[in-house]
Amino acid sequence: MSEIFHHPVQIYYEDTDHSGVVYHPNFLKYFERAREHVIDSDKLAKLWSEKGLGFAVYKANLIFQDGVEFAEVCDIRTNFEFEGKYKTLWRQEVWRPGAKKPAVIGDIEMVCLDKEKRLQPIPEEILNPLSVL
Repeated sequence: MSEIFHHPVQIYYEDTDHSGVVYHPNFLKYFERAREHVIDSDKLAKLWSEKGLGFAVYKANLIFQDGVEFAEVCDIRTNFEFEGKYKTLWRQEVWRPGAKKPAVIGDIEMVCLDKEKRLQPIPEEILNPLSVL
């Protein structure tokens, strides 16, 4: 597994349901943003425009252990590993301020695809820099 990367997320009113707790699908957005920071959005855009390659979620498993509330600033903790030449495994956790355990745990599997949605090996420019972080 890689080192742990941290990404702060401000919880806005629009992220919550009527009770002031984050609406569960929004955690997938938070996880996506954190992964993009780990890989680098410029690299992702260049990969798509020059090689026609991108990443897609293949599988997601979320465990909800605590409600996250409006106005909190949470820490999205992310680490990853490569599984073969096509897939990355990501462990992502949402930590509330002062918490003793994560509020949400996400295990996300991602694959590399071309524009025709065919499975492709993870490109060297993504694979090498991430593997030494």
